[in-house]
Amino acid sequence: MTTEERIQLSETRIFKAVFPNTTNHYDTLFGGTAMQLMDEVAFITATRFARKRVVTVSSDKIDFKKPIPAGTIVELIGRVSHVGTTSMKVNVEIYTEQMYSYEREKAIVGDFTFVAIDEFKKPIQIL
Repeated sequence: MTTEERIQLSETRIFKAVFPNTTNHYDTLFGGTAMQLMDEVAFITATRFARKRVVTVSSDKIDFKKPIPAGTIVELIGRVSHVGTTSMKVNVEIYTEQMYSYEREKAIVGDFTFVAIDEFKKPIQIL
């Protein structure tokens, strides 16, 4: 299987409902909660691509473009955007959907870097 085919097959999509217990006093999703969801989707994406143990080593620029209000549905999409020898970068986008309309907007985007590791927690080749 080619690297490009592996990238396509590892794309991960998860849907969540935004409930009041995950929002701040402005009734919008906590930034930290959004980052946790993004890291989880990025981890799943990286694992599906490498099929090895992976760990997050950094999160790069995360742009909070739109607030995410309670009572919306969010879709998180993770895609491998770069593959190195032992590391890979995963881009994650969060889209909001209104529950009772077809309105959809990109709300947050960010990048996460993962390293593949062996049982001794030492970096290993991804491919």
